[in-house]
Amino acid sequence: MKALKYLFLFLLVSSCGTVVNYDYETSTDFTKYKTYDYFSDMQTGLSQLDTKRIMRAIDAKLATMGMSRSENPDFYIDIQSEDVINRNNSTVGVGAGGGGGGGFGGVSVGIPIGGNQNTRQITIDFVDKNQNERLFWQAVSESSYRENASPEKRQAYFDALVEKIFSKYPPKN
Repeated sequence: MKALKYLFLFLLVSSCGTVVNYDYETSTDFTKYKTYDYFSDMQTGLSQLDTKRIMRAIDAKLATMGMSRSENPDFYIDIQSEDVINRNNSTVGVGAGGGGGGGFGGVSVGIPIGGNQNTRQITIDFVDKNQNERLFWQAVSESSYRENASPEKRQAYFDALVEKIFSKYPPKN
């Protein structure tokens, strides 16, 4: 049953709820990057616990891609995030009208439905250590989240998000 919950959450994040935009240096030889580490002074914009969660998810994903974390890495990873509250502009219109005898009248009211939606934008940068800290790959994701989710759901959210972010790494030329 627990696996079914995680599968549902993965499908939710990987469907229309998450948008990921990529950019990269086209001259980059991605096959030369085998080791990585995180910038020591990273300001992720996430809580300490969420920073650990996303780093765990990234570490696990990169391990499946044959990369390992090292004290002398080929590249560094920087993570930044920003929370955005999107105002919900969805409304239901209720109207009344009348007209007869040459007179026109009408009343219309918009009733808001739903609530505000929390959206988190996360940027992941890959920076080459040996080439003057040159940015060579970047992913920017935007997805909705629940700020009062349980720790397990938060980890599942980051696992699914990282899976989607790295689905197009390395880029296909």
